[in-house]
Amino acid sequence: MYQGHTLKLVMLDDGIAELVFDLQGESVNKFGRQTVVELGEALDALASAKPSELKGLLISSAKPALMVGADIGEFQGFFASGEQAVKDYLASNNRNFNRLENLPVPVAIAIDGYALGGGLELCLACDYRVMTPSARIGLPETQLGIIPGWGGTVRLPRLVGVDTAAEWIASGRQWDGKAALKAGVVDAVVESGKLREAGLHVLKECHEGRFDYAARRAAKTAPLKHNRIEAAMAFETAKAVVAAQAGRHYPAPVAAIEVMEKAAGEGREAALAIEADTFARLATTTVAQALVGIFINDQLLARNAKRWQAEDKQGVSRAAVLGAGIMGGGIAYQSALKGVPIKMKDIARKGLEQGLEEANRLLVKRVEKGRMTASAMGEALNRIEPTLGYDGFDDVDMVVEAVVENTKVKQSVLAETERAVAESTILASNTSTISITTLAEALSRPENFCGMHFFNPVHAMPLVEIIRGEKTSDRAIARTVAYANQLGKKPVVVNDCPGFLVNRVLFPYFAGFALLVRDGVDYERIDRVMERWGWPMGPAYLLDVVGLDTAIHAEQVMADAYPDRLQRDFTSCTEVLFDSGRLGQKSAGGFYDYSDDRKGRPQKQSSPQARESLEPMDNTDLSDEAIVARMMVPMVTELVRCLDEGIVASPAEADMAMVYGTGFPPFRGGALRWVDAVGLDAFRAMAEPWAGLTPLYHLPDGLLRRIESGEPFYPVVPSQGGAQ
Repeated sequence: MYQGHTLKLVMLDDGIAELVFDLQGESVNKFGRQTVVELGEALDALASAKPSELKGLLISSAKPALMVGADIGEFQGFFASGEQAVKDYLASNNRNFNRLENLPVPVAIAIDGYALGGGLELCLACDYRVMTPSARIGLPETQLGIIPGWGGTVRLPRLVGVDTAAEWIASGRQWDGKAALKAGVVDAVVESGKLREAGLHVLKECHEGRFDYAARRAAKTAPLKHNRIEAAMAFETAKAVVAAQAGRHYPAPVAAIEVMEKAAGEGREAALAIEADTFARLATTTVAQALVGIFINDQLLARNAKRWQAEDKQGVSRAAVLGAGIMGGGIAYQSALKGVPIKMKDIARKGLEQGLEEANRLLVKRVEKGRMTASAMGEALNRIEPTLGYDGFDDVDMVVEAVVENTKVKQSVLAETERAVAESTILASNTSTISITTLAEALSRPENFCGMHFFNPVHAMPLVEIIRGEKTSDRAIARTVAYANQLGKKPVVVNDCPGFLVNRVLFPYFAGFALLVRDGVDYERIDRVMERWGWPMGPAYLLDVVGLDTAIHAEQVMADAYPDRLQRDFTSCTEVLFDSGRLGQKSAGGFYDYSDDRKGRPQKQSSPQARESLEPMDNTDLSDEAIVARMMVPMVTELVRCLDEGIVASPAEADMAMVYGTGFPPFRGGALRWVDAVGLDAFRAMAEPWAGLTPLYHLPDGLLRRIESGEPFYPVVPSQGGAQ
């Protein structure tokens, strides 16, 4: 009946038509502009069929996944075009979904793989939804700073009620078949091999009058059935809960609830108009632009990692970690959890016990949260083999060294390990500060060696820096990236330098903090200002988490490497506290005091002892804006230097390393995207008042060239008119 580039419409037996999504040249189906146009054309073809010959419509996919959602790559162009262009873009597919919902025959959809965003909104426009147990569905739009725009806020609450709709939409989570069936979002869950058959069966039941699809449509297109008091209570409760969870920097989740509330008394057309107005308003905000940018940058990371992994012909079927303890145990846990058997070697039984304790603790938490069974936990623990020697190391593909942060110790351990492994085995160091090129001097096969820098805690931090030394081969990088992928991490490949990328950029930020405290600004105020700006924790709190002893060691490494910017002529607040025996969370006291809550998590309180040691003043001459400038300028300028020196390959990778490695506020899109949003000239104006303090606030030549030429870090996305 119709054949396009993204879908086709065929007539089956017994008057059933089947609409099959199959985007040519892609591994997944997406609702791009062409898909929207072709869906309209397919509906035209369906409308031309004789009513007596059409009994129902089944929607399916020729690919393993039904629909991953809208084509996010197209969003930026529409968003840059203004609110009316965004509304036009939404209207084209809303017309499609309304026509689908108005068909004179029942419509069923078969959901396998994924149905996310616009994919789930397509499903909601159908009369019946049949799903496989392992498929994942959801409305993730709020994670992009927007709300569902193709009827998600209209149809879902009318289908399942306000409470469930609020949870699904505001959280942006993905849900499996069992959860979707329980929530009432889908009508049946069947195994993949029976999915299409189940969809056809539903249509047959409708045609024979046993299922009343017309009643379902009436409920979805009418106002919500709540009375005013019920609706007010439901919406006010939902807004309060969602606002507390989302925080003030992420307006979309609350906006989605407000849209549902405003449209509660309206029919479908008026409700869709309310949804479109709010979507368009949010889409043109800097938050949406930043979060869409994060999504696109994340896809770039994934493509880069996939490309590297494709170059590794062998892969990692067995791994090893040197040095147990917290870090080694964390790496062993992550490897075992993801199905890669790992040897955990230490020189002492106590270390092995500590590493196994850490892995066991993390696995128990997963069982307690219902994220794995006790049986699966046992299987994971069995993948960790503690050892005091090198037996079997000739059979491992990858070894990660995670011993004490000392050059001579690491070189000795690496050289010893190299003699115990096969010639093809890749060695990697988890060092956070020591040059990979320097460590490689102890090896006879330096081409098989690179850095693999995990962040603590390993299980929670997504980033892994893969560091290329002077003699590191592409094969070593490919194998290490492949292993990071297997562990479910976000690998970013960088070149060797002191501090690599993240620590090199983070310690100028800490240096800005030390200068502020020296100049009489209360460290607790700095934390409050930076947390309001969007950081998950302020610099003092972050130093406590890192450990003041660890921070001082790394600070010295950085200062030796970059003396013009990081050597100090004063004793820093971190050193004062360290000299008084305060190490941060690990000693229950640093800038703050710590005590465990009922779940064993450390909770911070203001510390009289720390305040007495530091004698903080309250320098009110500095505004909050000045504090932000003095903290952020050193971080951004160092990141630009890394980009200009080729330490990191692109602004996207630089920004994602900061988001995943330091907790840089995602709603700002990354440090370099934030500079683009602020404006290059405005950033120069932010830095200029502090240029006399220290070279830390001098703008590098590469940034000055960008300012003079007006060249942003990210190319300006050309605007696009709305789809018609």
